[in-house]
Amino acid sequence: MNLFITDSAAQEVKKFLATEQVNNDGGLRVRVRPGGCSGLQYVLEIDDAPQANDEVIESHGLRFFVDFISAQHLDNVQIDFVSSVMGSGFTFNNPNAQGGCGCGSSFSV
Repeated sequence: MNLFITDSAAQEVKKFLATEQVNNDGGLRVRVRPGGCSGLQYVLEIDDAPQANDEVIESHGLRFFVDFISAQHLDNVQIDFVSSVMGSGFTFNNPNAQGGCGCGSSFSV
């Protein structure tokens, strides 16, 4: 499984992990769950350690955890962090998505 993290996204994740004082085993859990206006939505959560069946991706000196079910929807996804006049936040460029909503937080396959 491939998960691509941009430099700007990695910088923001590092800030969150430092604020939460996450230990060396911890990282960011990236998952997909039912919801949103298109059927599936992205979820980012700080986690203290990976679960037994997680994919662990190391990038930019960080650890990202992806569960088995989410992995099928997140392969080759690029996570970025953007700031604009409209606000700032994480964005997902998902080549697996067949459709999405205007806000970019949900998608369909």
